[in-house]
Amino acid sequence: MSEQQGIGRRGFVGGAAAAAGAVILKPSLVFGTQANSAVRLGILGCGGRGRNVAGSFLQNTSCVITAIGDLFPDNLEAGRQELSGVAQKYNKPAIDAAHAFRGPKAAEQLFASKDVDAVYVATPPYFHPMHLEMALAAGKHIYLEKPVAVDVPGAKKVVALGQKYNGKLSLAVGFQIRHASPYVELAKRIHGGEMGKPVSGEIHYFASALRRPDWPSASKAERRLRNWVWDRVLSGDVIVEQNVHIIDVTNWFLQGHPVKAVGFGGRAGRTDDGDCWGHFNCLFLYPNDVHISFSSTQFGASAWGVAMQYYGTGGAAEAHYDAPVRLFAGDKRWEYPGLRAETETNAAVAATGEFHGALDDADPNKQKSFIESVASGKLLNESQNGADAALSGMLGRAAAYTGAEVTWDKLMASTEVFDPKLDITQFA
Repeated sequence: MSEQQGIGRRGFVGGAAAAAGAVILKPSLVFGTQANSAVRLGILGCGGRGRNVAGSFLQNTSCVITAIGDLFPDNLEAGRQELSGVAQKYNKPAIDAAHAFRGPKAAEQLFASKDVDAVYVATPPYFHPMHLEMALAAGKHIYLEKPVAVDVPGAKKVVALGQKYNGKLSLAVGFQIRHASPYVELAKRIHGGEMGKPVSGEIHYFASALRRPDWPSASKAERRLRNWVWDRVLSGDVIVEQNVHIIDVTNWFLQGHPVKAVGFGGRAGRTDDGDCWGHFNCLFLYPNDVHISFSSTQFGASAWGVAMQYYGTGGAAEAHYDAPVRLFAGDKRWEYPGLRAETETNAAVAATGEFHGALDDADPNKQKSFIESVASGKLLNESQNGADAALSGMLGRAAAYTGAEVTWDKLMASTEVFDPKLDITQFA
């Protein structure tokens, strides 16, 4: 579909920003030439995930938040109040409402702010390639939420932007599991050959329905944007938006992306008014004839469960979001110490991306890595891994949607551009 048929990615620059105190640093200080310098962070997207991660940045890094943004005024005010409270808890400046940007021009205003060095973007995934391009063009380092795109052209754009700004600005993607200590150790052991040559595996992400408000007085367009997790075009569907985490972990552990996939799925079980599917079941073929079965759910009120198992010629590895994370190799056993499984996962908290157990230090480590890259000048570029993960999810999605085998090369030839056909200017 042509971008001219709807607003296109360039039609939405929504967000709202609030500057946190009068912290004005010279560029030399921002890049860490003095130990007491602080990276000034802007937040675009003040929903549950945005506020959760932004609060974690304040808690776990030396950064200060000098701008926040959202399309809707209630989200903006909720973000300003919540993040100001967190900031003050850690003796950091509260957020100044005078620098709160709201509406269709909010992202543009936020990225243009001279009081912002880096941005965390937590907008609906459809807009990620556009917001990435805008932020980088404005000279801002960026921590971009996953997935980086919802369609193949968008993913290709992310890779091209990563190449264009490589060595100039930090570009991190929200795959914090790659920084979780138990997973980092397991990856080292798998890559070191402790389970032998990978042969097959099973990964699953079983989730309950994502509950959202009804917004009875809102227009259809507003409900779609507020409840974008139910919308295929805005989210990329479940396999690309939520399940992409474990697909990315599998790419990391197997050091590559799948070359083809077959799949099934459907919407059975879902009761919301969106069009995302309620379950996916796929088989991914990775290089060297490694077979990975994948399954996911996002409906009902079943318990949450996220885990991966990989089998090799010399052993097997297992990784859960809570516990355990371990590897078996003949008579040898290794298990990351001190982990415990929760008796029950809080579904509302899990929906914002917060888990406990193996992922306890995932967000703090990832956020420290990003902020330190900005402060030190040792820049990150995670565009390729981010795009590969999104594309891997799209590969499974395409296979399930069509009911046919889809190869990586066929996927990469796709020119389909997702278009929500939404006029965002109505929210000015």
